[in-house]
Amino acid sequence: MCSGKNFWETKAVERLGVASFMVTDGPHGLRKQAGESDHLGLNASVPATCFPTAAAMACSFDPSLMHRMGAALGEECRTEQVGIILGPAANIKRSPLCGRNFEYFSEDPLLTGEIAAGLIAGIQSQNVGTSMKHYLANNQERARVSSNSVVDERALREIYLAGFETAIKKAQPWTLMCSYNMINGTYASDNKRLMSDVPRGEWGFEGAIMTDWGAMNDRVEAIKAGLDLEMPGPSDGNDALIVQAVREGTLTEAQVDACAARITELALRVAQNKVTAYDQDAHHELARQIARESAVLLRNGTALPLQKGANLAVIGDFAKHPRYQGAGSSKINPPRITSLCDAMDERKIEYTYAQGFAAEGKPDDALVSEAVKSAKEADVVIVMLGLPDSFESEGFDRTHMNLPENQNLLMAELTKTGKPIVAVLSTGAAVVLPWREQVDSILLMYLAGQNSGSAVLDLLLGDANPCGKLAETWPLALEDTPCHGFFGNKGNVEYRESIYVGYRYYDKASREVAYPFGHGLSYTEFTYSNLKLSTSELGETDTVDVCVTVTNTGDRAGKEVVQLYAAPPTEGIFRPVRELRAFTKVSLESGESKTVSMTLNRRAFAYYDVNAKDWRVDSGVYAIEIGASSRDIRLTQSVTVHGVQPNPAINADVPAYCYPGSVWPVPKEQFERVLGHPVPPERSIRPFTANSTLGEVQASFAGRMFYKMIQKNMAKQFGGGNSEGMEEFAKIINAMLEDMPIRQLAMMSGGSMTPAVVAGLVDMMNGHYLWGLKKMKG
Repeated sequence: MCSGKNFWETKAVERLGVASFMVTDGPHGLRKQAGESDHLGLNASVPATCFPTAAAMACSFDPSLMHRMGAALGEECRTEQVGIILGPAANIKRSPLCGRNFEYFSEDPLLTGEIAAGLIAGIQSQNVGTSMKHYLANNQERARVSSNSVVDERALREIYLAGFETAIKKAQPWTLMCSYNMINGTYASDNKRLMSDVPRGEWGFEGAIMTDWGAMNDRVEAIKAGLDLEMPGPSDGNDALIVQAVREGTLTEAQVDACAARITELALRVAQNKVTAYDQDAHHELARQIARESAVLLRNGTALPLQKGANLAVIGDFAKHPRYQGAGSSKINPPRITSLCDAMDERKIEYTYAQGFAAEGKPDDALVSEAVKSAKEADVVIVMLGLPDSFESEGFDRTHMNLPENQNLLMAELTKTGKPIVAVLSTGAAVVLPWREQVDSILLMYLAGQNSGSAVLDLLLGDANPCGKLAETWPLALEDTPCHGFFGNKGNVEYRESIYVGYRYYDKASREVAYPFGHGLSYTEFTYSNLKLSTSELGETDTVDVCVTVTNTGDRAGKEVVQLYAAPPTEGIFRPVRELRAFTKVSLESGESKTVSMTLNRRAFAYYDVNAKDWRVDSGVYAIEIGASSRDIRLTQSVTVHGVQPNPAINADVPAYCYPGSVWPVPKEQFERVLGHPVPPERSIRPFTANSTLGEVQASFAGRMFYKMIQKNMAKQFGGGNSEGMEEFAKIINAMLEDMPIRQLAMMSGGSMTPAVVAGLVDMMNGHYLWGLKKMKG
């Protein structure tokens, strides 16, 4: 019961009536592979609704809408007899460069946890399980299987664990998925504190924990840590190690039983399901609604909403061939795709079209000239821009924040026409927009799913009013990001910025940004008034109710996300200027007012005390701030919170964390004081071990030969894919292979690379050829 039967299924115990069940990729749609299996999203999967990705859906700030999306995902899982969908992904957006940011919700842990909880509860309402991932501190793709995330305890607790904590306490996902990387020197799969003590002991997590595909390091240590299921299977070699450890007394039967019992419980839950059908048209329409509710109007001039009868020019490859999802293991095979041009044609809206650029092409003067000609003849120019597939994917990170050169060159020429330009962006993460002040409007869709074209048209015409808010800060330049210089490293990845992720850094450092966290405009206007607190003082067990009136002062209906931030006193340990502590979305007709309320408990005013190993609240006067973004605070009121006496002396040795605008990045010695110990030395390449990467072992003759063999096998394994898939595969594989530990290749071997084979290979790479052969044969 402790390992999978194959790539996507668990084992059955027929004599006990315990059936096998299927797990499969998500998290914004079902990716069930009916034929040949792979974990990279290349081989064909069954048709399934492609909903907006997490980067988009988080901008809805609407957990109830996520519940509806989750229920739809659960329905599709039941139709395809899938027991657990592998998602949602709750990793924090530490840098805009992470190649998998489109799968992640936010830079903020509260928003991450609330949106994840809504999605999880919706999926599990259909008696289909979820696997919240990638747990933990897996915030980059480069060297994700071999790097060591060096993170201080405050940052772990306040930023990286907090989203998982919220979702577990609110929605109880059936499973957690452990990540590949090490956290402070220990692989996630071996980490008892993170696998058991924190989630099960502190948060009350009741489910099972599985590995990411190939993330198992030491099977016996993982059992001790409380990691239940190794995927994929078969893993006969590691199963044998469990048996051997029990016989030798280094592992107890009770520890193995606990893991097996949790997997058995999952199997019994899944077995209750019956195959049911779902309404494909309804899910297509739901994808449209979620895309509309998640779209963020970054900039608004006079062109939107479009006037009836306006002469429209539609420009951009993405207008006909939309970028609607990311690449990798979450790549969905939608039954239909609606582009902007499709939607306009269906509604018989007249327009002229010019390609302008090729999504994966180089600058083309002919395409630009055609686009400029079309723009000059139009009243309004709609340009569909964004990042192509090759720019962001599982397996590799971006190296810059720029749009492709051909798109920026096109925009430079279009802005010279003097025509009002509406830029519609399809990206998985923040990008730099050198022309952002020269266009009329910017509508951000992120990656908005299979019905994104209909959603874009609804918003352009004003049939829907934009109401999304940014779930991440958009910086002006890559160099402005708090982890710049300490992201994408191999070996040790130092989280020197500590708790200063996203707006927590930009606001503390008073650094100008392109668009702040929580920003989003509307076709109407909202005012805030009558901020009231239920108490002016907060004791040990008290809560405070916060009420505020929101009024739609514009001429059309709309929705507003009311954001509540808590701002701590300046005395005491270093902290952000403000932190999001609650939010609510309110729908208002023109001229309508509503009073909304939010409740804060003591945790909203707390930070993690690493010495006490608990949450601590310092006494003082805190500000309750109501805003439309982290930089647009409309109302403020104070509350006195009673706690422990602040200790300002704690900051003496870490001035960079107190005043990040003056000294950044943080000097190593100050980071080590916050970390509590020296940054570990980088691991030596020799002698080689099972955790040595394929890039490292090429320093030996045997390693080079082995690497060539792996490349050949990969080409053979995926040789039947289509040309698009092969190109995508090559980019992913080339980025991943060199950073892949030898032990992880067992995932692709179908069980032939047993622990003995791996040990033999390592010996041979270390020059001990006879020993190695003996181990492999033995």
